[in-house]
Amino acid sequence: MRYRLVIFDWDGTLMDSAARIVSSMQAAARDAGWGHLEAAAVRDIIGLGLPEAIDRLCPGIDAERFELLRSRYVHYFVEADGTPMAFFDGVESGIATLRERHERRLAVATGKSRRGLDRVFRESDSGSWFHASRTADETRSKPHPQMLEELLVELGMPVEEAVMVGDTEYDLEMARALGMDRVAVTWGVHDPGRLAASRPVYTAGTVGELFDWLNRE
Repeated sequence: MRYRLVIFDWDGTLMDSAARIVSSMQAAARDAGWGHLEAAAVRDIIGLGLPEAIDRLCPGIDAERFELLRSRYVHYFVEADGTPMAFFDGVESGIATLRERHERRLAVATGKSRRGLDRVFRESDSGSWFHASRTADETRSKPHPQMLEELLVELGMPVEEAVMVGDTEYDLEMARALGMDRVAVTWGVHDPGRLAASRPVYTAGTVGELFDWLNRE
């Protein structure tokens, strides 16, 4: 078995949620009086923790407006924005094939909050798929490698037996900083050229390609 631990990013890698993130952030910025945020700019920060994302999107924002924008984003994303979200086609069956190997561990490392990840676990009935998870409000945000370090310790895995799968340079650079193998997926928010700069060991163009590669001996 090539890897005993496979760590997945969530948004843009397993779940097609970018459109809701973009529309929710744009609405929140308008409510906070910041003005219009370009969709491309919002897509670029997907994967970061929410505070880091707001700081990058709204440089120089004051504390009061920051908090308003943050709270309005949560409101839109959780309650008011009806933009649909679903797993990318093939994700559920692909995870099932990985889970058939009982000695393999699966984990999530995400820019979501713990509350947000637990909510989507419940809504998608997917929490039982994973042996561990880390969120940006529990540890340092990507691309700092702390969440990966903590997952390795929790699951008792050496870095050489783990791989990080993600759709952004934040995912890949987080793994690269730790010397962990990394796989890029091209159906998410960062383009293949940008992902290639992080020197992934493999780049998957489809969900099927990803899980075929992960299941190779």
